Amino acid sequence: MTATLLVTGASGQLGRGVIQHLLDSLKVPPQRIIATTRNPENLADLAARGATIRAADFDDTASLEAAFKGADRVLIISTGELDLLHGKRLRQHENAVVAAKKAGVGHLLYTSMPNPEPVSPVLFANDHYGTEQAIKASGIPYTIFRNGWYQENLFMALPHAIASGHWYTSAGEGRIAHGARDDMAAAIAAGLASGSTDSKTYTLTGPQAYTTAEIAALVSEVTGKPLDVVQVSDDALTEGVKASGVPEDFAGVIVSFDVNTRAGRIAMVTDAVEMLSGRTPRTLRQFLEANKAALAG
Repeated sequence: MTATLLVTGASGQLGRGVIQHLLDSLKVPPQRIIATTRNPENLADLAARGATIRAADFDDTASLEAAFKGADRVLIISTGELDLLHGKRLRQHENAVVAAKKAGVGHLLYTSMPNPEPVSPVLFANDHYGTEQAIKASGIPYTIFRNGWYQENLFMALPHAIASGHWYTSAGEGRIAHGARDDMAAAIAAGLASGSTDSKTYTLTGPQAYTTAEIAALVSEVTGKPLDVVQVSDDALTEGVKASGVPEDFAGVIVSFDVNTRAGRIAMVTDAVEMLSGRTPRTLRQFLEANKAALAG
């Protein structure tokens, strides 16, 4: 395969991970890789390895069209613009789809979330669902990666919970199969480099789904520190999150994750990571053991 592969958001953690796997794991020649970002100076290390670096602004379709020129396969990594009032992120993604069409991109790949359909309790789910619909309407063959929750996301809650000994949640008995970001990056890189022209959707997860109580038991076993799970109402959790200094809008987003979990909408376990990347996914126990010091303070 000699296709030119483009990755947006290349200075972010997932984007960098994808490019590292293209270069190091899959041995894609750097001359076939285009990395885009708003700040090209942040990718000097990739330029030094021979990758092409281009500026791309998701608020400017012309900028995106210029960045996508000559790319055969384009990976759109969802942006970080969580604008619940004005839908800015969805507009940015729609700009990228329009630009890809104008630039003659042959295959479009996108990082979405599991079960983003309009009934999702997750407050930003429509950003992903709307983007998926725009991609399908474009007529460009596509690969959609519905990324499950990262193991690394546990850094947002666990250090404080371990320190206090109490983990407040409204997730009930809902389960999550947290996956390693790097495992998902490896799977996405493999899909990007595969040359497949079929339109497919993959849900990327970790290898096992756990309840909050089961995660807490694992945490206690690994760190040696007791961690009790305290189930509370969504309203009480929202107030607690706000009291910890989180802005009201983002507190609502955090609580919507627990609502989504409680509803069983993130409990799936798939083999997509291993099927695409050929590697055995990192388990939650392995993640906890590797980050024991950071989690336990």
